Amino acid sequence: MESQDRSYQDTLKIATLYYYQGMTTEAIAKEMGFSRPKVSRLLNHARRSGIVEIRIVNVQNTLRPSEQKIKEQFSLKDIHIVPVSKLLDESVWLEEVARYTANYLNEILVPGNILALAWGTTLSEIAINLIPKRISGITVVQLNGSGNTYTPDNRYAANILQKFAENYQASFMLFPVPTFFDFKETKEAMWRERSIHRIIEMQQNADVLLYSIGAVDAGVPSHVYSSGYLDPSDIRTLDEEGVIGDLATVFFREDGSYEDIPINRRASGPPLKLYKNVPRAVCVVSGRAKVSGLYAALRAGYIQDLIVDEPTARLLWQRMGYCLDEF
Repeated sequence: MESQDRSYQDTLKIATLYYYQGMTTEAIAKEMGFSRPKVSRLLNHARRSGIVEIRIVNVQNTLRPSEQKIKEQFSLKDIHIVPVSKLLDESVWLEEVARYTANYLNEILVPGNILALAWGTTLSEIAINLIPKRISGITVVQLNGSGNTYTPDNRYAANILQKFAENYQASFMLFPVPTFFDFKETKEAMWRERSIHRIIEMQQNADVLLYSIGAVDAGVPSHVYSSGYLDPSDIRTLDEEGVIGDLATVFFREDGSYEDIPINRRASGPPLKLYKNVPRAVCVVSGRAKVSGLYAALRAGYIQDLIVDEPTARLLWQRMGYCLDEF
């Protein structure tokens, strides 16, 4: 315990010297009798552990013309295009977008918020990159069920929610139902149970929704498509119905329609109208294969805040009918 406290005090002092007093890592190393690599490691730890919070403030509150055009065309509250190299692997794009989102969440969440999460590959990456910050009275709630024939114990989603809860020292509520019911009648009966209805009410009263676009052939595969949640017959039906993506395992077409898609009657995710009615719906998107679904969701009004990597944003810009030279 004493060793941990000493390490914390050293980290705090180094961060203070570096960020408040403007000392170089070389000067700090000499001052404290440490090597420069150790000082660098402790500065990195200070950022990762939440001792240091770094904010980039757009003091002029301006957007690039392309960002402004996207924001206006789809009536977005906010848009964040994260710079990444198009030469890097899509997994790196996702990691950078996740880091950006982790910082953004620490800016927008306030005491007493209900944060509703749609589990999946993107949310899992965000959970890994969260920056510790205690926010009193936060409740984290699962937005859609995650049990299936092969993993009925809800472990994947539970791990994501637990990381968010620990990060903000919040309470969390799992949604202990299958991702897709075998029969719509079973879902209807389950939705009448008081314990389940209470969770659904929390979802509907959420202050912030955090989610991504699901895509069948994404470079970094969407978890629901790669982990046994859908049978081959389900995939064929989605293709026949012209499905282009999903939000919290509720599928939608290019025109944004979703209510008459058969599998949605068995899906545990909320109706897509919820995304229009909550105070803040934050969609985090990374990867080329998600562009079609992203464009459809934007046109349908299922997104309020968009966080997207730059190469994907460029493809969206092109999909909107604009010249890439104007991006």
